Amino acid sequence: MQTKKVLFVLTSANKAANGKITGQWMEEFAAPYYLLSDNGVDITIASPKGGAITVDPLSLQPQFMAPSVERILEDKVALNRLQTTLKLEDMNDADYDAIYYPGGHGPMWDLPQNEKSIALLEAFHNSGRPTALVCHAPAALENVKDVNGQPLVKGKKISAFTNSEEIAGNTTDMVPYMLEDMLIEKGADFVKGPDWLPFSVQDGNLISGQNPASAEFVGRKVLAALGIDIATPQEA
Repeated sequence: MQTKKVLFVLTSANKAANGKITGQWMEEFAAPYYLLSDNGVDITIASPKGGAITVDPLSLQPQFMAPSVERILEDKVALNRLQTTLKLEDMNDADYDAIYYPGGHGPMWDLPQNEKSIALLEAFHNSGRPTALVCHAPAALENVKDVNGQPLVKGKKISAFTNSEEIAGNTTDMVPYMLEDMLIEKGADFVKGPDWLPFSVQDGNLISGQNPASAEFVGRKVLAALGIDIATPQEA
């Protein structure tokens, strides 16, 4: 079987408007990265600016130290890839079978208006290829359109970081808007599970997850959509 290729799109943002350090949430990158790569998927990592990305320091604190995070902190090859991401502008959607956006607050600041990101998301989704995002990364869908020129999320089931999680986490000053509100305003059928527990949803080829704990389940749905079979544990 031909090797499947997945494009990971990361954020180049490293500060929120309030000046606090933000960036990529490590578990949301690491969990799908290992899930896919361990199952034979070839991963390319790109970001708007290319080069080194910033990992949100909070995501490396002990309370967020998921097994995938522990693993990547000992993985010099993977860590080097986060320091040498390719430029998003140079990516050709035809080279990949699926696209995945991990979250963190960073994606809310540099991806919604990024024309290349918008074009890639439209190309993947409108051609029926798996298009996956988790936590705050669905902000990248804000200006993405379907083949009829309507918001891509309109009428589709989608999950993302919820208002209640943003409030409970005391991070409302880290975002330009409440993500749940934006998606609903765009016409999405917003679905969610209990705060902080794994929850993901698939509507056609659009795959989304609610929070960091959901990243592995998003990765599993991507594998399934690519025709790669692994055991799927029950999720909340």
